Amino acid sequence: MSDSGEGSGSDGGKLATYREKRHFDRTREPRGHGTPTGDEPVFVVQIHDASTTHFDFRLEVDGVLKSWSVPKGPSADIHDKRLAMPTEDHPMEYREFEGVIAGGEYGAGTVIVWDEGTYAPLASSTEDKGRTFAEALEHGHATFRLNGAKLHGGYALTRFRGGEDSTERESWLLVKKKDTRADGKDAPDPHRARSVRSGRTLRQVAAEEAEEAEEAEEGPVTGSTAVRSGGVRPARPTPEAPEPHDE
Repeated sequence: MSDSGEGSGSDGGKLATYREKRHFDRTREPRGHGTPTGDEPVFVVQIHDASTTHFDFRLEVDGVLKSWSVPKGPSADIHDKRLAMPTEDHPMEYREFEGVIAGGEYGAGTVIVWDEGTYAPLASSTEDKGRTFAEALEHGHATFRLNGAKLHGGYALTRFRGGEDSTERESWLLVKKKDTRADGKDAPDPHRARSVRSGRTLRQVAAEEAEEAEEAEEGPVTGSTAVRSGGVRPARPTPEAPEPHDE
């Protein structure tokens, strides 16, 4: 297992599981140092082409990214109740991660950032009940307004199984609230969706990293190394016809 001692501030215990699952000499994922983002908390939705392709929904809460795996992705249709399975807290730096997690590592596969932005807790689950947003999540129901490039308006996360003294695995629902931003749109096909940061698809990210690995074996590589460090760079032009940009 990896060394979990680094970054042992207030987020140290929260990120212990995240760090224990990863070998940072093999994965490009960030170890994490709990970098604050500013006045407004942030959210990010990543598409992860792992053993099963899914969306990862993450909200900044108390210096880490609270995370849920959402198999079908977030929907803007108020009638869709999307299963959301909690995963380990992720470091704030993970909101920028886009690339390929090496084979044999936890969560091996390609990751893109599908949407990102800020969010605001709604009073109905916080102030009206005398709770912070973190406490609302602990009690199993939190409402919030998203301000992203693709997702907008009110959403609710509600735990319907597990939690507290239960021996069952926690399960939540992610549901769009009825408001002017409830346009009925479903999540995109994850294999056609494009990164909000680089405009690339999962396939393009995987192909570019495979090409870079091949170039690295042949000799020095010129140009940006942003992707190799877990960052994002603009997509390269390709001869194939572009796929439609999802909204």
